[in-house]
Amino acid sequence: MGILNVTPDSFSGDGIYNNKNDDDTKKQEQMAVQQALQIEKDGADIIDIGGESTRPGAKEVSIQEEIQRTVPIIQQLRQVSDIPISIDTRHAAVARAAIEAGADIVNDVSGGTYDPDMVSTVSEYTNIPFVMMHMRGTPQTMSTMTNYDDDDDDDDGGNNVVSHVANHLQGLSETATLAGIPRWLHIVDPGIGFAKELQHNVELLKYGTAAIHQRTNGCPILLGPSRKRFIGQIISPSAEPLPPAHERDYGTVAACLLGSLHQYNNNNNNDSNDSNHEDESCTIFRVHNVKGMKQATMVMDAIRKS
Repeated sequence: MGILNVTPDSFSGDGIYNNKNDDDTKKQEQMAVQQALQIEKDGADIIDIGGESTRPGAKEVSIQEEIQRTVPIIQQLRQVSDIPISIDTRHAAVARAAIEAGADIVNDVSGGTYDPDMVSTVSEYTNIPFVMMHMRGTPQTMSTMTNYDDDDDDDDGGNNVVSHVANHLQGLSETATLAGIPRWLHIVDPGIGFAKELQHNVELLKYGTAAIHQRTNGCPILLGPSRKRFIGQIISPSAEPLPPAHERDYGTVAACLLGSLHQYNNNNNNDSNDSNHEDESCTIFRVHNVKGMKQATMVMDAIRKS
């Protein structure tokens, strides 16, 4: 899944901002469509278009502004490409407008909890996959909500953050099912970097996919560690400031491949007849540098299948 940010304040610095000048807006829309086509050429299977930054501390934008940023690009991209388009939004009205414009997937960082109309809105459409991510609070508050030590969701006596995230995603999936979204359209996301400290992210990458698959009865998993702060903390532990986001792509590949490796490791460390370990790897990687990630996964798949 290739990321196309049509915002002025993306944490990775790759956003395209549609301002109020009509001429500039048209040029920026054209730039966004060309960027999307390049992402597709680089090997993306899905384009994820977002009109609101969800970086830590980001302020909410109006629904109308978010629609103005995203819908024209979806419409124009759909005219020149049939690649599946995902709308990255917390707002039901934006999701509806995007679907009507040609979007195929709804990707909600709040998992349908921010806007009470989101789940029912998605359920009105057939064949629209719904990505439900784990987060706490909002982009403005999530950095203060990273304590999982006393979490009531940790009922396994195991890793608190992993148990909490797996239980939370199970609950989101159950809510979506009750609202009329069939489970085969559910995709879950552990929310790397959202209300998570460095160690939380590392633990989720190491242990999360197996727990999430078990709790959600095998829902596909989307993993989005791309260029996140924790990668900068790992590769330059003493640097201040941390390396800029675009210099974290190699670390992103490593984080994503761990999700790809999980199935391989389980199948080689457990009874091969144990079907519970099938398909525990991540299904979708949401990344900025599509070309590099595509090459890495192709090589990994070739090695695994040999």
